[in-house]
Amino acid sequence: MRPKISFQGVVKTYPMTGADFTALDRVSLDVGDREFVTVVGPSGCGKSTLLNMAAGLVEPSAGQVLVDGAPVTGPGPERGVIFQQYALFPWLTVRGNVEFGLKLTSLPADERRRRADHAIDLVGLTDFAYALPKTLSGGMKQRCAIARAYAVDPEVLLMDEPFGALDALTRVQLQDQLLSTWTRERRTVVFVTHDVDEAVYLARRVVVMAARPGRIHRIVDVDLPYPRTEELRLSPEFARIRNEVWTSVYHQQPAGSAA
Repeated sequence: MRPKISFQGVVKTYPMTGADFTALDRVSLDVGDREFVTVVGPSGCGKSTLLNMAAGLVEPSAGQVLVDGAPVTGPGPERGVIFQQYALFPWLTVRGNVEFGLKLTSLPADERRRRADHAIDLVGLTDFAYALPKTLSGGMKQRCAIARAYAVDPEVLLMDEPFGALDALTRVQLQDQLLSTWTRERRTVVFVTHDVDEAVYLARRVVVMAARPGRIHRIVDVDLPYPRTEELRLSPEFARIRNEVWTSVYHQQPAGSAA
């Protein structure tokens, strides 16, 4: 079966005085249709660069990124992107923010409203549809950003540390909310995070990257059932996989060293 997203030998270099800096070096990865993949790794390993390539915001220096077999040449409505910063319009309500992207389409007003209502309901913000961002908590603002991405009906969600600025309790709550939404909608998700527990809890596969230059160190299968629960977080099976990923992230040998 053809992968939904395919990174094929992607390289990204940036010019620097003296020599180019290689952010990503020959990274190849396939993400299946409706699969949930998380990407972890040390600072500077190119996690966000890889995600931005899939989003069409960064162009590879070599190699290519394909979505449904077609090369990515720029942003597209089939790919929704969610960053750590909410980027909500402060003068618009939750509904206004969620519906904003839809107004750039040719959809009639009633269909835009239906889609916005559906997305707002998915993230549990129906009671706050007419609230302004300044009245919302950080977690609610991020749920609004997720609803905005869902409203345009993307086939792929690209998420770059979307919960990184939130407190621990809110972060756990939004992880559960995201999985609940994903279970119902089944989009393809690539989720970048620096949090190992989060990476294991959300994903079917965890991609562990190494830095200098950025490359895939290993891929860890998360053979745990959905729905994921608090009980699962505390299970020996979760601890085993979490420790495996942790060791892969924080005990990597430098590039070029002997195994």
